[in-house]
Amino acid sequence: MVLPAVPELVEERTLESIDVRTESLPALRELGPPDLVHLIKHQVKTASKEVGVYHHVTGIDASSSASLAAYINTLTYIPYDRSHKITSGLYCCYNAFSRLDMRVQVTIPGSVESYCIDERGDKRAATDDLWLETYLCGVLRAYSYADDGSGDTIKRIVGVRRFNPVTSTEAEHKFLEAAERLFFKGTRTQINLGSEPEIQVPNLVSNHLTTGLLNYIHTTGRYASGINLFEKLRTRDPEISSLLARVLISADEEVRAVSLLHEAIQQLPMDYSLLDVQAHFCKSKGRGDMALECAKRSVIAAPSEFGTWARLAEIYVSLEEWELALLTLNSCPMFTYQDKDAPRMPEPARVFLPILPDSRFDEIDVGESTGDMELVHPTLRKLHAAGYKGTFLKAYALLTEITAKIGWDQLLKYRSNVFVMEEEYRSEKATTGGSQNASTTALRGTPNPSINENSGSDGNENETEANGSVSPERSIVTGTTAIDSDLNGDSIEKPEHTVASEIVKSGAEDPDPSHNNYAQFQNKRLCERWLDNLFMVLYEDLRVYTIWRTEMAHYRQQSMQYKKSAEEWEILGELAERLHHRDEAVEAYEACLSMRFSPKALKGILSMHEREGNARAMLASLIRLVSWQYRWYSEFSPALLFTIRKLIEEEGAVKVRSIIQATSLPQPVLDLTHHYAALCAAFRSSGSDI
Repeated sequence: MVLPAVPELVEERTLESIDVRTESLPALRELGPPDLVHLIKHQVKTASKEVGVYHHVTGIDASSSASLAAYINTLTYIPYDRSHKITSGLYCCYNAFSRLDMRVQVTIPGSVESYCIDERGDKRAATDDLWLETYLCGVLRAYSYADDGSGDTIKRIVGVRRFNPVTSTEAEHKFLEAAERLFFKGTRTQINLGSEPEIQVPNLVSNHLTTGLLNYIHTTGRYASGINLFEKLRTRDPEISSLLARVLISADEEVRAVSLLHEAIQQLPMDYSLLDVQAHFCKSKGRGDMALECAKRSVIAAPSEFGTWARLAEIYVSLEEWELALLTLNSCPMFTYQDKDAPRMPEPARVFLPILPDSRFDEIDVGESTGDMELVHPTLRKLHAAGYKGTFLKAYALLTEITAKIGWDQLLKYRSNVFVMEEEYRSEKATTGGSQNASTTALRGTPNPSINENSGSDGNENETEANGSVSPERSIVTGTTAIDSDLNGDSIEKPEHTVASEIVKSGAEDPDPSHNNYAQFQNKRLCERWLDNLFMVLYEDLRVYTIWRTEMAHYRQQSMQYKKSAEEWEILGELAERLHHRDEAVEAYEACLSMRFSPKALKGILSMHEREGNARAMLASLIRLVSWQYRWYSEFSPALLFTIRKLIEEEGAVKVRSIIQATSLPQPVLDLTHHYAALCAAFRSSGSDI
C-alpha cells in the first residue's frame, strides 16, 4: 500500500515550531500531542536560504532512535517535490510516563543523535527504559488521536499523518509486552497518563493505558491476547479483575466472566469498577432489578465518580423509573471538560496539503468543500448541545433518551414533581412573609452547582437562547414567517425554571419555628443549575426540530422544493440524531450528501446500513470514508477497522472482497479498503478464512 502524502506547514522563522513545543512541555497534562517532525530544506539548483517545514504524525514505532531516523529517511524520497532537498530532520515524541520529550536529530547525509528534553528545557540522555515508555505512549496516542470516521478529529489539527501502530501479531506481542512491563510502573503512572474526561481521579483500571488496551482489543477482536495479558496482571493485583471481566464478556465467555466477578467481589466487595461491570452485564441481560442493586453499591463505593451515578440513572431509565432517573442525574458530579493535549503551533507562512494520485476520487475531491458557516441560519449555529463534551455530553444523552421514550410534556411533568419550581417557591415564599429559613427543612444539603465552562454558555446565556434569539415564529430556513400555526411556540412548551440552589440557603440561618414547614416541598429537591440549563438546551433543540419538520411537511403538501445549504442539512442531521430520530437524521444526511461530500453525514448513513444489515451499502459507504481518510493523510481509523472486521465476521472475507472489487470505482481507491480487510486476515479475525 502506498503511504499517504506528506503535508507541509512552512515556518515564518526556522525552528520556531520546535521552540514552541519546548515551551509547551510544562503545560502538558496527559499523553501529550502527536509527534512532531521538523525538516530543514534547501533548493536543489540555487543556494538559497534554508526553509523550515513540519508536520505531525502518530503510529510510528518509537521503540528506538533508529526507527524514528528511518521515518525521517523515508521523507527524503518524496516524489512530488524534486525542487528541494532535505538536509536535516528532527523527530519529537513525548514520553508521558517520565514527562520528557524524546528527540532524534538526523543530518542528511551524516549522523543520528538521540536525546530528551525535560520540562525545564534541559537536555538529558536517552536510555532504553525511556525508549520503552516512549514506544508505549506512541501506540496509545495513535488510538487516542485516531478519527472515528466522521472527520471531526482530522479537521481539528491540520497536517497530521496517522498510521496503524500494530499491523501484525509480532507487533501486537511487542505492544502487549511493553504494556505488561509498564502497567504497574511507579505510584504516579496513572496520574501522569491521565484518563478519559468522565473519570475524576485516574486509577489502576481507569487511565489512558487501560483505555488504549481495551480499545485495541475491541477494534481487532484479539480477545485471547487480551485475556492472557489481564490474567497475568491479575495475579499481581486483583483489581485487574474488572478489566479481565470486560474482555471475557466481549469474547462471549460470559460464564467465565460471571464466575470471575463472583470470585473478585468476595475479595473486593466495594470495588466500584467490578460493581459497574456487574451492573452493565445484568442490564444487558434484561435484569434491571439485579443491575439496580449493583449500581447502588457502586455509587456508595465511589460517590464522587460520574460513571457510577450515570450507570444508576441508565438503569432507572431502563426500569422506567423516570422520577428516580431525574433525581439520580441531578446527583451526578460534573467535571469541566479537559481536551487532549493538542499542539499549539505558531501561524505558518504557508500550508501545503498535497494529494497523491492513488487517493484521487472525484466524488470526494469535487464534492467536498469547506463549509461556509455564514450560510447557516443563526438559530442553527447557536444550538449549544452540539458543543457538549465529557460528562455534560453523557448527561444530555440520558436526558434526550428519557424524552424520546416519554415525550417532552411528560418529562416536564416529572421534572415539576421532583424539583422545586421557581414559581411555586416564590409563591410559597410570599405567602410565608418572605423568609427562606423554613425551606431549608426540605431543601437542606444541596451542593453548589457545577457549570460546564466549555459549553459556551452560562445560565443567563442559555436562558436567552431558550427564549430564542430568533423568534419561534421565524422560519429557520429563509427567515420568513413560519407557515404553520403550530410554530408559534405552543407546540413545544417552554420549561419553567427551577429554583437555583444559590437562592435557598442550606443551614446558613437557624430555622424560624413561626413559619410553615413548606409541606409541598417535603419530597422535592433543588435542581442543579447545570441540569436546569440542559433542560433549556433540550427545549431549544426540540423547538428547532419541530419547526424544521413542520416546514418540511408544509412544503411537501405544496409540492415545493425545501432548500437548505449542505452545512444546514448536516447540522439538522446531527440534531435529529441527538434527539433519537434516526429516520429524520438519515433524511437530512442524504440531503447533505446530494449537495457535497461530508464524512459526518456519510458516517450517519453507515450507521443506518449497519442497523439494517445491508452489507453492500455498508461497503459503499466504507470505501468512500476510507478514501476520504487517506486523502487527509490517515491510513488508520479504529472505528472503520472495527466495522469492516464485524462485516467480515458476519459475511465472510471472500464475499466482502468480492463486493469491494465489483464496485465500479478506481482500483487504487478499492485497494485502500482492501488494506483494512488484509489487516483482519493478518490478525486471523473470525470470518477472514472464509
